[in-house]
Amino acid sequence: MSNHYHDPDDLKRLREMGQLAPEEFKAWADLDRIVAREDGAIPRKYRELVAVAVAHTTQCVYCIEVHTKGAKKAGASKREVAEAVLLAAALRAGGAAAHGSLAMKFYDQS
Repeated sequence: MSNHYHDPDDLKRLREMGQLAPEEFKAWADLDRIVAREDGAIPRKYRELVAVAVAHTTQCVYCIEVHTKGAKKAGASKREVAEAVLLAAALRAGGAAAHGSLAMKFYDQS
């Protein structure tokens, strides 16, 4: 048994999901393949760095792992990965601050 909730072996359970809901699984997998495109206007390295940043905002530990490894394989440096993570953190914090204006509005309305 793993001593943490992020167990890479859990990804093997995706196969079962694919068998249980094949059409839905294929649609989801096709979306994820967008990152791996080599013929798009955005080079693969930058696609992976965007995916790393988004994975941090969605907090998907498996996506973080897969796309960090993908970014490295596509030529991204460790510094570029770190910057992508911190950009995501800044935007996530920005969202909280922006939504804080709602708290101020609701406070004033009560």
